[in-house]
Amino acid sequence: MTVMDMGAAAEEIGLPGGGSVWRRTVRTPVRDGVELVADLYTRDREPAPRPVLLERTPYGRRARRESDGLDRDGRPVPPERSAAFFARQGFNVVRQDCRGRGDSGGRFVKYLGEAEDGYDTVEWIAARPWCDGRVATTGVSYSAHAQTALAALAPDHLAAMFVDSGGFASAYEAGIRMGGAFELKQATWAYRHALNSLAAQRDPVVRASLQSQDLRAWFHAMPWRRGASPLHATPEYEEYLLQQWERGAFGAFWRQLGLFGRGYYDRFPDVPSLHMVSWYDPYIRTAVENFQELSACKTSPAYLVVGPWTHGARSVPFSGDVDFGERATLDGNLAPDYWEFRARWFARHLGTEPGTADTPDGPSDPSAPSGFDASDGFPRVRYFLMGGGSGRRNGDGRLEHGGHWRTAAAWPPPESSPLRLYLRRAGTLTEAPPDPGADDHLEYDFDPADPVPTIGGQITSGEPVMVGGAFDQCPTEDTFGCEPPFLPLSSRPDVLVFQTGPLEEDVAIAGPVEVRLSVSSSAPDTDFTARLIDVHPPNEDYPNGYAMNLTDGILRCRYRNSYERPEPMVPGEVYAITVTVPDTANLFAKGHRIRLDVSSSNFPRFDVNPNTGARRPTPGGASSPSTGSGSRRSTRPGWRCPSCPPSPGRPPSPGRPPSPGRPVARLQPWS
Repeated sequence: MTVMDMGAAAEEIGLPGGGSVWRRTVRTPVRDGVELVADLYTRDREPAPRPVLLERTPYGRRARRESDGLDRDGRPVPPERSAAFFARQGFNVVRQDCRGRGDSGGRFVKYLGEAEDGYDTVEWIAARPWCDGRVATTGVSYSAHAQTALAALAPDHLAAMFVDSGGFASAYEAGIRMGGAFELKQATWAYRHALNSLAAQRDPVVRASLQSQDLRAWFHAMPWRRGASPLHATPEYEEYLLQQWERGAFGAFWRQLGLFGRGYYDRFPDVPSLHMVSWYDPYIRTAVENFQELSACKTSPAYLVVGPWTHGARSVPFSGDVDFGERATLDGNLAPDYWEFRARWFARHLGTEPGTADTPDGPSDPSAPSGFDASDGFPRVRYFLMGGGSGRRNGDGRLEHGGHWRTAAAWPPPESSPLRLYLRRAGTLTEAPPDPGADDHLEYDFDPADPVPTIGGQITSGEPVMVGGAFDQCPTEDTFGCEPPFLPLSSRPDVLVFQTGPLEEDVAIAGPVEVRLSVSSSAPDTDFTARLIDVHPPNEDYPNGYAMNLTDGILRCRYRNSYERPEPMVPGEVYAITVTVPDTANLFAKGHRIRLDVSSSNFPRFDVNPNTGARRPTPGGASSPSTGSGSRRSTRPGWRCPSCPPSPGRPPSPGRPPSPGRPVARLQPWS
């Protein structure tokens, strides 16, 4: 019989509907002597050696989370029920608290340390008698980041990775910063999880201090500083957040393990990997890059799955105020449910035979999946093409945008062709190039004290300040920083709007987006933002139409040539820049318009550039309104194939040289 490490006692946990699973608490010693605490779930009291599914989490190893999956009543499933399902499929399951979280020892520093702790955990598990030597990783969001972090150290016994909604390729370019700007979801995340920190649990004064903070008010007092932030009672959380915020230029900090998978792809074990993400998830660029790079440099297969959801919300058909229809969910479309989808994928790549096709709610109907072939079932790319719905308001008050699943052999889809559109002075977006003299330039004034408000987008963990998803680009009383009369963003003088006429036929796009501009400014530094929008025509439900956001990006101009070597702008001088916008897939239906909004802020999604040129803005420091100008040469957006040379205004991605032979399709204004 197997004797558990540390003398752990086995606990049998009964499950609703019958059955049980055995749970033991195990402790993993890591290289610096800290012990990490985990639960081991097994089908039998005396477990046989089996492949182990490992999830490492900072959210509490026994906590319910919606992103882990929902039952048929839409409720989060507790970990023991999910683990019991996988145990019946022939796996042992380990859920571990990350360092400094839950019951694990040590000090929590977000993202840093997960590589070493994860590596040590994989190798420790592989040596246990209840493991057959194969450890596969799984998990959503932070648990996905933890997977790619440990993979960078090449553990010998890592057998497969199911990376869902995370797994940094470069945290500097997606997830913590984008285009040099700081993603303020990091601030809301830090506050929320400081409330659940060990310090807050142990000291009622610390907890009371955190609970007394008005986070929305603090967002009006940015940037924060040490000792003057809503996190001042938990200095360790304040410190790691401000370190991320202050390091505007790419450098050694951003190359650290756990933040920069791009620098370690060659060290990743050659194992199967699946990368799942959502069109309204901040990690879309991360998932796409991980899939593309691992496909190119490994012999084991990599897969990409992209739905129309917000972060981890694969079991609901809507995102924000937009409904994508009953075909939008993973559940019932790609597989009976999320557990079955993962179990079949792991079974295929670990050589195990799935047991009875029981979900956490009981036996599932083998005929339930739509488009799921049990003999293969996993095309290299499966993505949801948004669009094609009625455009009316449904019973839940959401716009019916519709959509359907498609498959492809690669990303972008090899069958896609370039589309190039040009920005015109009259506010139009056309396939015809600009007219010399007629399309000279446009100007607007940007005031950092009055930034353009964020309305949805690729956001997670932003509550109570902001939420992600698809929305009409018109603020409401819930929009942060807005006051009546709540006019559309297109009415703002600092938002330049370019759109096509009503389309004469459907136009489907799928791939990354680039917006090329030639710009000048009266300030030594400023930001340029770009947002791609599907404009629904007016109807009885939406008499003013519906401007639905698809994807958006930003560039801080001092990083226009290099993220590592910022350069101030010379007021009045014209510069070619490229705003890189995350991938999307959408059907612009006949009668709709394709719209591109250009401005200089998107707050509170990103921190506001004070326009002073200061590399590290100080709280209470001066800000400078600026006048921005776009010249005629900047007005050429388009979808473009990668065999063309890289754009002159695009800062090279750190650690990732241009790859002219790699197929891409890009929407870009071009000079």
